[in-house]
Amino acid sequence: MAAQKGKDLLLKLDDGNGTFVTVAGLRTQRLALNTDAVDVTHAESSGRWRELLAGAGVRRASVAGTGIFKDAVSDEMVRQVFFDGLIRTWQIVVPSFGTIQGQFQVSSLDYRGEHAGEVTFELSLESAGALSFTGA
Repeated sequence: MAAQKGKDLLLKLDDGNGTFVTVAGLRTQRLALNTDAVDVTHAESSGRWRELLAGAGVRRASVAGTGIFKDAVSDEMVRQVFFDGLIRTWQIVVPSFGTIQGQFQVSSLDYRGEHAGEVTFELSLESAGALSFTGA
């Protein structure tokens, strides 16, 4: 993957009708894919080196972003999903790489503002099921 502009990473939310809406003007964003290792080391492990069980462990994705909401509609959509405690379908679009899509829950939604600046927000999502990947 060649170098890309950070601003081109997009976060989209299904509006409930199968249409994905870009929800925010994110200034910084982060996507983390993780898995838990399952240690199966035993007394006869070669040289006492740790052994891991392939394909085991819990996989998860976390998404975080900071920025300004694109418009009042996207702000209201995300806020409502948070207050209703809904798990919804989101897309994370990484240019020249692909799209990760799946169910996520809003785990945090923070608003902040400075006296001489705009209101900004910080959003965190946690995966809530299997994710799919479609290459660019």
